[in-house]
Amino acid sequence: METVKEYFGCNVFDDREMKANLPAKVYQSLKKTIDEGATLDVSVANIVAEAMKEWALKKGATHYTHWFQPLTGITAEKHDSFITPSPDGGVIMEFSGKELIKGEPDASSFPSGGIRATFEARGYTTWDPTSYAFIKGKTLCIPTAFCAYGGQALDKKTPLLRSMEALNKQALRILRLFGNDTAKRVTSSVGPEQEYFLVPKEMFDKRMDLRMTGRTLFGSKPPKGQEMDDHYFGIIKPRVQAYMEELNQELWKLGILAKTEHNEVAPSQHELAPIYTTTNVGTDHNQLTMEIMQKIAPKHGLVCLLHEKPFAGVNGSGKHNNWSIATDEGQNLLSPGATPYENAQFLLFLCAVIKAVDDYQDLLRLSVATAGNDHRLGANEAPPAVISMFLGDELQAVLDAIETDTPYAGIEKMQMKLGVSTLPIFNRDTTDRNRTSPFAFTGNKFEFRMLGSSNSIACANIMLNSAVAESLRIYADRLEGVDDFETKLHEMIKKTIKDHKRIIFNGNGYDDKWIEEATTVRGLSNYKTTADAMPHLLDEKNVKMLTSHKVFTLEEMQSRTEIMLENYCKSVNIEANTMVQMAKTQVIPAIEKYAQDIAQGALTKKQLNSSIACGYESKLVSRLSELSDIAYVKTGELEEAIESLSKAADVIEESAMIRDSVLAKMSELRAACDEAETLTAKSYWPFPTYSDLLFGV
Repeated sequence: METVKEYFGCNVFDDREMKANLPAKVYQSLKKTIDEGATLDVSVANIVAEAMKEWALKKGATHYTHWFQPLTGITAEKHDSFITPSPDGGVIMEFSGKELIKGEPDASSFPSGGIRATFEARGYTTWDPTSYAFIKGKTLCIPTAFCAYGGQALDKKTPLLRSMEALNKQALRILRLFGNDTAKRVTSSVGPEQEYFLVPKEMFDKRMDLRMTGRTLFGSKPPKGQEMDDHYFGIIKPRVQAYMEELNQELWKLGILAKTEHNEVAPSQHELAPIYTTTNVGTDHNQLTMEIMQKIAPKHGLVCLLHEKPFAGVNGSGKHNNWSIATDEGQNLLSPGATPYENAQFLLFLCAVIKAVDDYQDLLRLSVATAGNDHRLGANEAPPAVISMFLGDELQAVLDAIETDTPYAGIEKMQMKLGVSTLPIFNRDTTDRNRTSPFAFTGNKFEFRMLGSSNSIACANIMLNSAVAESLRIYADRLEGVDDFETKLHEMIKKTIKDHKRIIFNGNGYDDKWIEEATTVRGLSNYKTTADAMPHLLDEKNVKMLTSHKVFTLEEMQSRTEIMLENYCKSVNIEANTMVQMAKTQVIPAIEKYAQDIAQGALTKKQLNSSIACGYESKLVSRLSELSDIAYVKTGELEEAIESLSKAADVIEESAMIRDSVLAKMSELRAACDEAETLTAKSYWPFPTYSDLLFGV
């Protein structure tokens, strides 16, 4: 039996395979592109393509595809076989450099926000050599960027790569000022922790809402939820363990560094976390991870739910984006070192992040805005919609000392003594962790906790990279060429702390008093919904910053605003129409049938003994009848609200109407149906309950 070390990355054309299969000069040229961002030498493409093809054929591949990430939120692929007809009636297996470098999917069939009309079909995919090709099934998958005929980015990879270039350019300027002339590249790295639910497939199949929308639109609270805190880090059930084992094997074969697995807080909820890698590769890996999670689950009689809030009243699922920046020499630029107060370079990069998060809090918020995530933010271990930063005691003390020009006293290292002689003594960390903070410093990285479970991490990292690049640009412009570098540096760090300390909050992010203080006293934004947040992408300051770093063009920003709001409207529309159909064809008929049978039972009792009061039956039938009438009326009101959306002048108005009207009608209909569920015999209820779903594995 192969060990993990032997089969890890076996389905990836990684550095080991490139070194083994490419001529030395071709390998060095390709490595320079990957490691230093050098322009790809087109002359090497045919040689790389031939080697890649031969490797894939030995692995049993028959097709290749340009694997890309359009603005649908999922990946896309069109498979072409390697076969080419030969004169003797047979076939030969071919794959050229041209086919490696460029593909031509139909750009009008993917979301474009008006960039491409239906009759303007041509689009291009182009090879991203910084992300390794891999084999999935019998197909060689080539990670690519996707653009329109006019060159506009229609995907999430292209602006992500642009943002990484912007960050690299400005970070190198800063490093040069500190005397570092050897670093050739600065790269952001991520490690996205992925939360998810597993439910029995036979129950999933019986729920139209889960099948259509990924979340339960109806469902009363079960007798037991997560109150006992007995699921978190609990013993993993054998069925789930078998799923996790197969998931790990498939991820490891693809070179995905799956590291940690455990039960999460909610019943039937779990988490997988990888080891850090570059942001571009980490984004590709996370998309693959979500796909494989869902593909493997049915083999174990399960369905993997990646919706941000599949169940009301229990934790939703998020994706914690652990982000840092480092040089190609291995120096983590967000590592404080043993004496952070004396580490001026670290303090400047820290201030750049503080300034970026404060200046562009709206961009960070809208980067995670979806209909699903709107249900999750602000409750059950998800951070609030208000952006703030947690730094902890030590860094806070350092910044306070700089701001006030007072000596830094330091934080005393405390030993943890647990009162048992056989247990080791160790030093306590100088800062705690804050699970309520949207953006928390955790030692040598920041944890952005606002992403939803199904989100592509590209969007958040595009905004984060770009905003930090802008801070670094401003700092570099001010510091380059000054006579007294140290004095100017100290003044700038001190000014950043004074100007942006409003974004730093080390307390409880769930406290209502904090939300009030944040918005009314500190002036922080609080965009509670996608409809509130998304239009701010086109605010003047955001357009200026993102276009100046060439991360987006104005046209691309306009199209993304349109697409994201369209996705929001379509998602809620599907949910609302699903609720209407379920109420009409399942819930109301079930309530009526049960009420009729109870009434008939009471009538039979009366016929047998006229003195029987049948008080229980009378009250139950009365309330069920009231609830079925309410559900009927609320269903009609929801239908009217859905119909009114057709009158909206544009997608911004439609999203506002959904926020203000449709969601409220959905909530009212659900309330009546959920109460009816608690009064209706289980055998009559038309689909599995929360108790069935959450505790059925």
